[in-house]
Amino acid sequence: MMQWLPFELHCHTFHSDGKQSLPELAEAAKALGLRGVALTDHNTMTGLTGREEVMAQTGVEVIPGLEWTTFFGHMLTLGIHEYVDWRNLSPFHIHRGIEGVHRQGGLVGVAHPFRVGSPMCTGCFWEFDVADWSKIDYIEVWSTLFPSIRRNNARAFAMWTDLLNQGHRIAATSGRDWHVSDPVTEPVAATYLGVNAELEQASGLTVAALDALKRGAVSVSMGPLLQLQVADEHGHKAGIGETAVPGPAIDVTVNIDFSAREGQWELPEQKLAVKLVSAAGELAAVELTRAQPQASLKLDVTAARWLRAELYGAFCGAHTMIGFTNAIYFQ
Repeated sequence: MMQWLPFELHCHTFHSDGKQSLPELAEAAKALGLRGVALTDHNTMTGLTGREEVMAQTGVEVIPGLEWTTFFGHMLTLGIHEYVDWRNLSPFHIHRGIEGVHRQGGLVGVAHPFRVGSPMCTGCFWEFDVADWSKIDYIEVWSTLFPSIRRNNARAFAMWTDLLNQGHRIAATSGRDWHVSDPVTEPVAATYLGVNAELEQASGLTVAALDALKRGAVSVSMGPLLQLQVADEHGHKAGIGETAVPGPAIDVTVNIDFSAREGQWELPEQKLAVKLVSAAGELAAVELTRAQPQASLKLDVTAARWLRAELYGAFCGAHTMIGFTNAIYFQ
């Protein structure tokens, strides 16, 4: 059994450059309907002190992490239990650090790769040479508030698409880069992780959440939750992050869960467009509403390496992408 839980995977406290404590962060996350956060302070893990107590008091999961903050780029490292040193990493040796994270069972993600860099934001622009993108677990393709309208995020989204086209299986997330718990007026995106309930029960939510991210069971949205599933000619089903057999008449089902984080976003009554996109471009589009939140159709995906869904509509005064799923892959 899988449950889709909303997370924020890029957060800071006053242990680096944030202006909030861990309890304040967790309480603010709870108020926003989030099930968990990843604490990714810059080059330190001291902010995780009292993590267990904070989780017990708030019910918000706190994933341990760290943001390597270097002159050549920022990298998020999640699920580590010991500090992994980044100071010996030149632009051509990022893989030495990645190996250190993976040895601990952790994950690595490229943070805001096209944000303006020095001198405005030291090292925020990604300049590391990645020799093997299969070693990168995810890319933060949406960053900050109202992420869909940011030009630097459009570049990151395009980079992710190019990597999918090259055959890489890499997850895409949103990261608020959360520093202050004050209320905001701009939309907040959530990264929904498809958590295996049995794994959560056996090993805890942090392990299950990282497993979902590693598998690419991820859907991102500023509003309702977008879902995607395919079934091949033999009836074998595959969901987001999974692999299916391509064919000329594969069954595709898309649906919108309007109950996800309900009350945390506003959406005018309208017909929402869901585009089905692959390496060959847009394959189809359907219109969904609150009254009709699901649609099924047949697609020819014989030439597709992957398929994702993108949700568009009027949101906070703009016609924009509201959310997107990660890919379903074809072998």
